[in-house]
Amino acid sequence: MIAELGHFLLILAFVVSLVAATLPLIGAQRGWADWMEMAVPASTALFALVAASFAALTWSFVTSDFSVALVAANSHTAKPMLYKVSGVWGNHEGSLLLWVLILALFGAMVAWWGRNIPPGLKARALAVQAMISAGFLAFMLFTSNPFLRLFPAPPNGADLNPLLQDPGLAFHPPFLYLGYVGLSMAFSFAAAALIEGRVDAAWARWVRPWAIVAWATLTVGIALGSWWAYYELGWGGFWFWDPVENASFMPWLASVALLHSAIVVEKRGALKNWTILMAILGFSLSLMGTFIVRSGVIDSVHAFAVDPERGVFILLLLVVAIGGSLALYAWRAPALKSEGVFAPVSRESGLILNNLIMMAALGVVFAGTMAPMVREAITGDKITVGAPFFDMAFTPFMVLMALALPLGAMTPWKRGDAGKVLLKLWWAAAAALGIGILAWSVQGGGSPMAPVAMGLALWIAFGIVAELLERAKIGKGPLAESWRRIARTPRADWAKWTAHGGVAVMFWGVGAITAWQTEDIRVARPGDVIPIGGYEIRFDGVEQIQGPNYVAERGEFTAFKDGREVAHKYPEKRIYTEGRSPMPTTEAGIAYGFTRDLYIVLGDPQQPRPGEAPGAYAVRSYVKPFANWIWGGAVIMALGGVLSLSDRRYRVGAPVRARRAAPASPALTPAE
Repeated sequence: MIAELGHFLLILAFVVSLVAATLPLIGAQRGWADWMEMAVPASTALFALVAASFAALTWSFVTSDFSVALVAANSHTAKPMLYKVSGVWGNHEGSLLLWVLILALFGAMVAWWGRNIPPGLKARALAVQAMISAGFLAFMLFTSNPFLRLFPAPPNGADLNPLLQDPGLAFHPPFLYLGYVGLSMAFSFAAAALIEGRVDAAWARWVRPWAIVAWATLTVGIALGSWWAYYELGWGGFWFWDPVENASFMPWLASVALLHSAIVVEKRGALKNWTILMAILGFSLSLMGTFIVRSGVIDSVHAFAVDPERGVFILLLLVVAIGGSLALYAWRAPALKSEGVFAPVSRESGLILNNLIMMAALGVVFAGTMAPMVREAITGDKITVGAPFFDMAFTPFMVLMALALPLGAMTPWKRGDAGKVLLKLWWAAAAALGIGILAWSVQGGGSPMAPVAMGLALWIAFGIVAELLERAKIGKGPLAESWRRIARTPRADWAKWTAHGGVAVMFWGVGAITAWQTEDIRVARPGDVIPIGGYEIRFDGVEQIQGPNYVAERGEFTAFKDGREVAHKYPEKRIYTEGRSPMPTTEAGIAYGFTRDLYIVLGDPQQPRPGEAPGAYAVRSYVKPFANWIWGGAVIMALGGVLSLSDRRYRVGAPVRARRAAPASPALTPAE
């Protein structure tokens, strides 16, 4: 009964989404106030219906109702409760329902908190958001119903993919979807602005919170996926340039450009067309990522294995959303005149340069991701575009971005003096260059990646310090006045410095782990000692253990530094025995540290040679310097976004646009 109720609620939600997508739009066009106001209760009702349907599906998973086909295919009675709940979105149908739930939630948030948004713009934005919801609800109802029954119901389910039974993967999809849907809200505001033909500073402030939400949550979601790959897959890397990884990275790059261009619209009234285009591009890339993951065109550990018919439906949604928005942009964009005028050396020019770099980097990732699919579709040949291409083509743009970041941040709005900016940053450049050269000399040649990355990280960090000192006017007046200036600095500026500081931390971590990690691969027996990177790792033995829904061989290793024990780790080789056919997974043993990780992987048992006793295992050991700085930098960046959202000026509906002289009229008057 619960499953049928959930299905019925989805049907009602689809009907409400059609109402919310049409009547407020008509009301905004005709100036009918009561029709425009209908967007608020309709958006609220849509969220309530989808939330209740999602709760019904969650209940089916929690109670192990295997008469629901989706539960039977993705859960098991022996599975821990966390993974029963995460199993709701650990599949195609459930993840779509989560997507629509967040779509409806964001629309409802604008309806509830956007009181200061002009009625016409608000009605149009909510109508566009409802159109997106209607498209995905139709996709679910016609091709991907999560509430299909299964008769007879099996006594136990097939279990969730073992690779997804991990805390990192339990929270990775919700954060990604928050990012994707944050971009959908920016897209809805952009489409509404194009229909209305008006973009101004107030509009930029309404869009900016959603761009920040999208960027911050995508940052967390991508970092969680990277961290999961690092410790779960056992290969020791943090980024593989997998097509599905790239599918989430491309919207992130677009959200960076959107966020920075919205600043220019807000501050200077310029880059209106660029900001609209970035909002369209960001959400279009999110939809493209959905197509890549769910169409079956790629084979990836991250992808949902679904039939091509669903891919055709998604492709149709993609064509309608992207084609329609770009056609609207081509029609209305010429009317959006930029008001601000600025010199080549200015903050505006610096932000434009940042956006051009982001778009060039996005183009590299897009080309490398799509080239194999396009080639196979045209010629039938299969090619692989791997890490060497991306590293070579993508890295130079990140170097340019890091070099330009402090310069752009220190340059005044409208017109600046390059000489004065360089004079303020000379000590930061000298210190960063000196430390980079020192790192190069200490490592004795080898890869320049670490010294370059460390120099760039310090250049960004010292640039933040220089900007803070300039803002406080240290040395130019009483110290008490400097402290007062710092205390009065808006949270948005602290957010900028925090986010840029996270970039510096991440640069340091990526450079260090790429250039300085050490690796040892060998066959070891209990009692053997593995020397690596100044450490000694003793292999103490292997035991068989029983988990809640798996069996495992668990190794025991003790690490020493200068004769002193520093870590005791237990890497595992698990076999998930419940439900699906037995599937092995790797659980690395990682001794986390501030400046390094000790990373140990227990491999397969080795066949003994004639005359040898059994008990030998393949063992891979790594010393990974500053590995945690990669994910620490991502967290710091996301905290910058949270800090920015706490600034009163950037909350939804905070700014008030000047009202039109003539108020909107109701659709019908009493006389009629």
